[in-house]
Amino acid sequence: MPWLWLRLMVAAVLAAGGGMAGDWLGAMLGLARPAALMGVVVGVALATWVDALRGERLMRWLSGAQETDPPRLVGFWGEMATRVERALRQRERQVVAERERLAQFLSAIEASPNGVMLLDANEQIEWCSAVAADHLGLDAQRDLRQRVTNLVRAPAFVALLQSRSGDQTVQIPRPGERGLLSIVVRPYGDGQRLVLTQDITERERAEAMRRDFVANVSHEIRTPLTVVAGFVETMTNLPLSEVERRRVLTLMGQQTRRMQSLVGDLLTLARLEGSPRPPVDTWLPLARLGASVELDAHGLSAGKHRTGFDWGVEVQLAGSEAELLSAITNLVGNAIRYTPEGGDVQVIWRQRADGAGEIEVRDTGPGIAAEHLPRLTERFYRVDGSRSRDTGGTGLGLAIVKHVAQRHGGELRIESTVGQGSRFTLVLPANRIRLSQQAPTVAA
Repeated sequence: MPWLWLRLMVAAVLAAGGGMAGDWLGAMLGLARPAALMGVVVGVALATWVDALRGERLMRWLSGAQETDPPRLVGFWGEMATRVERALRQRERQVVAERERLAQFLSAIEASPNGVMLLDANEQIEWCSAVAADHLGLDAQRDLRQRVTNLVRAPAFVALLQSRSGDQTVQIPRPGERGLLSIVVRPYGDGQRLVLTQDITERERAEAMRRDFVANVSHEIRTPLTVVAGFVETMTNLPLSEVERRRVLTLMGQQTRRMQSLVGDLLTLARLEGSPRPPVDTWLPLARLGASVELDAHGLSAGKHRTGFDWGVEVQLAGSEAELLSAITNLVGNAIRYTPEGGDVQVIWRQRADGAGEIEVRDTGPGIAAEHLPRLTERFYRVDGSRSRDTGGTGLGLAIVKHVAQRHGGELRIESTVGQGSRFTLVLPANRIRLSQQAPTVAA
C-alpha cells in the first residue's frame, strides 16, 4: 500500500520540519522545548489541513453526478478516488447490461403471440405487453397503475382474480369483436400476479369444424348404409318379383356408388393435406386433361346439355396431373349436375396479361345467393341439402378444388347470380404455365 507509506512520510516530514523550526526559533528566544513541541503541532496541523483539502475535493465530486473525471489527487485520497471511480463505472456497466437484458427479455415477450400482463398486490397493472393490451382492449402505456378489474369487467375474469387460484383457466370473449380469449393467472412474488392471455378463436373454430366434419361424415355414410341395410333385409325376408328385385338392386347400387364416391373424396382430401406440394418442373399438356374432362362431362350429361370446351392454344401446366384433373372434373361435373336440361355449360381456357392462366367453367343453372358464396368451399356445405343429394354430390368437390388450387399456388374464384347461372374460375400462377413449343412434354 504505497499510498499509506506516502501519507505517513508526509506527516512525519511536516512534523519533523515543524519541530526543527520551533527548536531553532526557541533557541533564539530561550524557549527551546516548548517551541519545538509547538513546531511539531503546527507541522501535524498543516499535514492534516492539506489532507482535509484533498478529502473535501473528493467529497465534492462524489456529491455530484460523477459525469466528469474525479479530481487528480495523490496519496491516500488519490487512491480512494481511483477505486471509487472504478467501482462506480463498474456498477454503471452492470446497470446498462441489466437494462439491455431486461429490454431483450421484454422484446422476446412482445414477440410472443400470447399476451403477458403483470399485476401488483392491489391488482393494478405494473406492465402490459402490446399483445395483451390488444387482447383485452387496453392501452399498454395509458392504463399503467390502473386497477385491471376497472378496465376488464368480464365476470369470469374478475372471479378468477378474486379466487386467488393459480391453476385455473377461463375463457372470455374479446372486447369489441368476435373472438375468444383464454386467460391464466399465476401468483408470484409478494402478492403479485402474472396474467397470460391467448387468442383461441381460430383453435375453437378449427375444433368446431372438426366436430362438424366428423358429424357430417357420419351422417353422409349412415344414410346410404341405412338404405342398403333396409334393402338387404327386404330381399332376405320378403319374396320379391323379378322386377322388384332388379329395382332394389339398382337402388342398392346407387347407394353403394354414393358411399364409394364419398370415401374416394375423403381419401383425396386426406392425400392433398398430407402430401408435399406438386412439382414445378413436371409438365403436362392441358389438351390431355381436357380430353379426359370432356369424356366424363359427356357421359354425365348424356346429351341433356349444350356443352362447349375451348382449351386455347397448345399449353402445358406444371403440377400433379391427378390433382388438376380432379379439380377441373369436379367443377365441370358440378356445373352439369346443377344445370337444368337444355342449359349451357362452357369451359374456357384464358391466359392473362401477367402470365397467369384461368380455367373458367360457366353454366346457366339456377345460380347461388350471395350469402352462400363465402362458404361454398367448406366441407359438406350445401346450399340445398336435399337437392345436392339428388344430384349425387358428396359436398366435398369444391373443397377439393380449393385445396388443389392452393397447392399449385393459385386460387378458386366464384361468381354467381340467382337466376342467371354461375362462373367458377381456377386460377394458376404464371410459373406453372408455358406454351408447348417451349420444351418437350414430360409425362406426369
